Amino acid sequence: MELGIYTFAEVTPGAGAGERLRNLMEEIELADQVGLDVFGVGEHHRADYSVSAPAVVLAAASQRTKRIRLTSAVTVLSSDDPVRVFQEFSTVDLLSAGRAEIMAGRGSFIESYPLFGYNLEDYDGLFAEKLALLLKLRESERVTWTGKHRPPLHDLGVYPRPEQNRIPVWIAVGGTPQSAVRAGSLGLPMALAIIGGMPERFATLAGLYREGARRAGKDPASLRLGINSHGFIAETSQQAADRFFPPYSEVMTRIGAERGWPPTTREDFDASSELRGANFVGSPQAIIDKILFQYEIFKHDRFLMQMSVGPTPHAQLMKSIELFGTAVAPVIRKATGAAA
Repeated sequence: MELGIYTFAEVTPGAGAGERLRNLMEEIELADQVGLDVFGVGEHHRADYSVSAPAVVLAAASQRTKRIRLTSAVTVLSSDDPVRVFQEFSTVDLLSAGRAEIMAGRGSFIESYPLFGYNLEDYDGLFAEKLALLLKLRESERVTWTGKHRPPLHDLGVYPRPEQNRIPVWIAVGGTPQSAVRAGSLGLPMALAIIGGMPERFATLAGLYREGARRAGKDPASLRLGINSHGFIAETSQQAADRFFPPYSEVMTRIGAERGWPPTTREDFDASSELRGANFVGSPQAIIDKILFQYEIFKHDRFLMQMSVGPTPHAQLMKSIELFGTAVAPVIRKATGAAA
């Protein structure tokens, strides 16, 4: 199993986006040094996040790392131009000697749609059309294409070409069955976000993903499934909970107020951190137990943890990353048969 981290680089009040981005470079560098496999950077267009251009951040990270794969988490493809996305990530791929990936999604926030002049009524249509174009760009140097939401391309070359023959494109899925079926029918790897509820409830989506592939004539065994969840690691489970709860609850309560969710309580948080909850919060052994518990459910190929759900002290994040790479990853790789 591949193991890694993803973040939206939340801005610490009073510190500013610049400091957060500089700290992020140190976090990605450490993740590489301790042997983690993947680092993902998400895209938001809000004042409380410092990354609106993941490819720029990943390009910088490519020059401070040697082996870790660098992915968006996610690229809001619906409100972006697939040609530009392909060019940007091809550039990251060249700078990193073939380590770039794209995680494409529709976005959990909607700010990018009016910002770039798109209509939310086209939410799914935009994504489907632009995903099709992005995949076509991977296949050939010159492209002819016509769609509804973008000017056509008439035998135009798109450059630069990446170092990898085909940059991996993952489909990010929340809880929508149609999205899981689409990822499977296209034969693309799927990143399934589990940030609430019991993990067993998401087994149906994994099943729909694999069934979608089978019905499209593709081998389900060839598919790659990733799980993305919130989490934090400390020497003891009590330390992890005490450090992670304040920033986590602040963000989840604030965003919840925008969406009509109730405030996040410590009782809810502690319950979600138990074995059958969504959050991976605890000691290295607790995290190992939980990853392996979910592995029995999903038989997934990749697990990414979002450690900075809210503004978390940089030193604490660095310790959590260190423990993930040195104490958790070797055990998980041995148990799942993955090479170090």
